[in-house]
Amino acid sequence: MGPANGRASVRSGRTMRACAVGVALALLAGACGGDDEPTATEPASTEPAGTEPAATEPAATEPAATEPAGTEAPDETATTEAEAAGSDDPNEAFPNLAPPTGEPIVLGLVNTEGTPGLDFPEIRLNIASAVDYLNQHGGVGGRPIELENCTVNGSPETSQACAQELTGKGVELVMVGLDLFPDYATYSAAGVPVIGVLPILPGDYTAEARFLTGGNATTWAAAVNVAQNHFGATNVGIVSADNPGANSSEAALVAALDKAGIAHTTVKGGDNETDAGYQGLMREAASGEPDLLFSLYSDAGCIGTMRGRASLGIEIPVITTGICSGAEVLDQVGDDAVGWTFIGVSTQVETPSLAILQEIVAPVLGVEPSEVDSTALGLGALGLQLVLSIASFGNQMADAGLEVTGQSIYDWLGTTDGLVVWGTADGQIKCGASADYPSICAFNFPFAEYLEGGDVLTIEGLESVSSLEYMP
Repeated sequence: MGPANGRASVRSGRTMRACAVGVALALLAGACGGDDEPTATEPASTEPAGTEPAATEPAATEPAATEPAGTEAPDETATTEAEAAGSDDPNEAFPNLAPPTGEPIVLGLVNTEGTPGLDFPEIRLNIASAVDYLNQHGGVGGRPIELENCTVNGSPETSQACAQELTGKGVELVMVGLDLFPDYATYSAAGVPVIGVLPILPGDYTAEARFLTGGNATTWAAAVNVAQNHFGATNVGIVSADNPGANSSEAALVAALDKAGIAHTTVKGGDNETDAGYQGLMREAASGEPDLLFSLYSDAGCIGTMRGRASLGIEIPVITTGICSGAEVLDQVGDDAVGWTFIGVSTQVETPSLAILQEIVAPVLGVEPSEVDSTALGLGALGLQLVLSIASFGNQMADAGLEVTGQSIYDWLGTTDGLVVWGTADGQIKCGASADYPSICAFNFPFAEYLEGGDVLTIEGLESVSSLEYMP
């Protein structure tokens, strides 16, 4: 259970991967949670509602610029854009790429803003800043980007209106930030492919789309993999709030536990409890002497459950989401977090990708790049991963001598081995790897643990945990 050797502390700044997974989980609670309304940057205090992701970020492999079936291999003597940039990794090639000079590619963006509990402008702002950056660094396969934005408010009517507006403007590809009701039928009829941040409602899992993260179905299945194969659990306790968001997370977790044959008992509390209330929840969940506990609380609930477990002297290990690994939580609880494992969190390592992220986000935040804290990007981190992944795919296609269009990028994403989600070393893309969840393209997660003294480090052997075997 020790950390991987040579890994650095992440208390001062976890990677974008950790942030992306945690905020994705928080988001769905905000979209479908209980009566409390979260602020624009603080989703409701439970887990994903409706579906889940984490995108997740999976295991250390370098993407290979391979071609889809039926294409000719490029001339091995040719110099690729990545090689010209001095990097073998196309995800790191952007800084040395020249401004694009080809025909513009028009990308549409649908995102939810302006509704209490459903206000995520950081996704649009960070994508727009990334587009500005890309238009100075290679564009998408040498094509400059024109971005068409359309805002929805969480209603089917606005989602339909945006689909009609964007297809009417002739976009080649639609990026879905957060949209509860994407109008897939309109996009399909217009021949416009859709690539999204994460699926939210069940219909997204089987939609004609590709998602770079997988939501509840993948997050909790990976957690059950860890429960069974790392902790050896045969019986677990679950603490959870009782609202639609947390209940959706619990349903996904329970389904994965049932598939694994692990017995489970759930104890439910309020969205916000007193210290005594959190102690009571932890006491009851531990009363059956389970091998492992799961906590579906977030934000203040992270603090309450961590303190409650420690004050009662409970030593049963706990798995929770990356939300609870945030500095705003750990600075409050300190070593009360010993024994807690976090989904989707890994040790921060200084990489070219992190430097790119900081350069893109700095203008949005009005700070110097070195001042950008990757753990505080909120849902904007998911938007960055989306557009920079698309650009990276386009660059690899151009390097292979292939035509770069919205449709060809969508096809490439679904047919090419070795691709990864941008900004990750281990976010391998495997679109359609699960027949029951054909739109999901990423299935692996890192897991980290809190160590006495304040470090949160990747657990050795859990750098890339698959959810596939445990998805219900």
